[in-house]
Amino acid sequence: MNQLVDRPTTPTTPTASPLELPLAPVPATGHIFDVTRRLGTVDMDENQHLRIDGIARHLQDAGVDHLVHTGALESHPHWIVRRTVIDVLRPITWPAQLRIRRWCSGISPRWCTMRVRIDSDTGGLVETEGFWIHMNKDTMSPSRVADEFFDLMCTTTDDRRLRWKQWLDAPLPATPGTRFPLRRTDTDHFQHITNTAYWHAVHEFTADTTDLLAGPHRFVLEYNKPIRYGEALDIHADRVDDAVTVWFSVDGDIRAIAQLRPAT
Repeated sequence: MNQLVDRPTTPTTPTASPLELPLAPVPATGHIFDVTRRLGTVDMDENQHLRIDGIARHLQDAGVDHLVHTGALESHPHWIVRRTVIDVLRPITWPAQLRIRRWCSGISPRWCTMRVRIDSDTGGLVETEGFWIHMNKDTMSPSRVADEFFDLMCTTTDDRRLRWKQWLDAPLPATPGTRFPLRRTDTDHFQHITNTAYWHAVHEFTADTTDLLAGPHRFVLEYNKPIRYGEALDIHADRVDDAVTVWFSVDGDIRAIAQLRPAT
């Protein structure tokens, strides 16, 4: 999917890596979708913390509910998430009530970044941002959003020329990967493996990095190409210093890359 998004053509001033930058704060004004939900036991890990794939499910549901709330579901039903950033700053522990706030932090006519902050009444805090591409399902290409939707999203951001920049591009390790089975229940309406299924693998292959998971930490997951049910998926994982990188490959072709690192 790299070909779907524009890239900057002019050089930029060197700055800190986006992997290290904090996410934008909650805006003081503008359109913010604000809902409460109960944390279910199905999303808990063995420590009664909200799992990373559970966070992904809440992000997906909040996205749909936000479209319903704005009356945009029928006109904008199809989206693909190109990148997801999840900062677990304080673990969310069951039982808990969740407050979920969602707003736009950057936009262009065909894609946007959507911030989601999840607070729990038990003191947990998760900050997230997703790069969402509005799709035409028939052509499987990016599609312009309606002017009314664009204007509403602009009430929380001044960034109206959002461009894509790859954050994770490490080459596939030479060591063999581990076969990761896919299930029919992992397939979405695009006939692709769902976002949540990627997070199942990330959770599995980072579970032993207890030193990184003990403090505030950041997960980043970038999608390069779809994975379809029936393909032979291999997972490669490698740790260098304070970062664990996870590759999703099919016959040596990198379909997605994820990374776990400390949150700053």
